[in-house]
Amino acid sequence: MQLFIGNKNYSSWSLRAWYLMSKFGVPFDETQLVLDTSNFYDELKQHFHVQKVPALIDGDLQVWDSLAICEYINDAHLSGAGWPKYITQRATARALSAEMHAGFMALRNEMPMNIRATRKVTLSSAALKDIQRIDEIFSQQQDMFPNEWFFGDFSIADAMYAPIVLRLKTYQITLSPAAQQYCDFVMRCPVLQKWITQALTETDIVQCDEAGVEV
Repeated sequence: MQLFIGNKNYSSWSLRAWYLMSKFGVPFDETQLVLDTSNFYDELKQHFHVQKVPALIDGDLQVWDSLAICEYINDAHLSGAGWPKYITQRATARALSAEMHAGFMALRNEMPMNIRATRKVTLSSAALKDIQRIDEIFSQQQDMFPNEWFFGDFSIADAMYAPIVLRLKTYQITLSPAAQQYCDFVMRCPVLQKWITQALTETDIVQCDEAGVEV
């Protein structure tokens, strides 16, 4: 399989698909493109109708969108292990993943992923409300599975929220103890640390994702 991704410093959606595949040891070739460049769009046009990342090629199949890629990998290569074992937990994990996929727009717009940076931003009331909801999600899952992934074992839901953990670190957001406990647990993951280490070596600047002021 071939996975197309953007800059590891900035591309939060790329991280989600890459993280799931890497965490479960699914073999793939990685093609990294620099966001917002002519080469980015020219390269993707050769393979896909939609010029967005992440995008996956598996034989004759093309899949784009992080959640769609994660669902495909789960079905085709993980025998369902990408979701929790129990049906009630699977339902909650899917709901949380869909909430991340479709929501938190203020947070995403005002706090773009920027792993290299340490920043301060003045947040809108909508973004603060998003952070409050994130804190609630992290805390409720830690109450059930302390110092573990959302549902004990790593799942698609954890991959979907990993970029949020990185954003919270970049912008130095204060969380409740339980929510911070989840963030600290995620940050200790060797697979995520591999992505972070590679992101820190990048030098390309995507100006629209350089939000806030440096601390």
